[in-house]
Amino acid sequence: MKIEVQIDLMCTEPKIIIITNEVGDEINAIIKKLEDVQPKIIAGFKNDTVQVLEPNDIFRVYASSGKVFVETSNGDYTLNLRLYEVEQRLDNRLFLRISNSEIINLKKVKDFDLSFTGTICVSLLNGTITYASRRYVSKIKKVLGI
Repeated sequence: MKIEVQIDLMCTEPKIIIITNEVGDEINAIIKKLEDVQPKIIAGFKNDTVQVLEPNDIFRVYASSGKVFVETSNGDYTLNLRLYEVEQRLDNRLFLRISNSEIINLKKVKDFDLSFTGTICVSLLNGTITYASRRYVSKIKKVLGI
């Protein structure tokens, strides 16, 4: 993909033009990112307080008992977002969905254990052990380049 930036002193508002022979997944992803005006802030609730959470502090985000929780280096928080909404707010280069109910921070992974048949055991740097569901194994392997 080529990227070109032109400076025009007469321009009053930035304009993006995409020239392609077909609109595929990559182009749709770019358009979605450009149109995405949703705030990227994730607010966690703990003991009647609200904390703005830094993505770098997040180990994992998971759903349990109808609620969404986030595990951070500063403890666990409850979120008022659905898991797919959290996934949209997080950088997909650093965060990876490993099951229908869990997203992990790749920077906080200690190791991936592939010895389990049909699944992957994920060890996080804080000692948490979790498992990828079978339907996400091929996606995880693709991201890891294996």
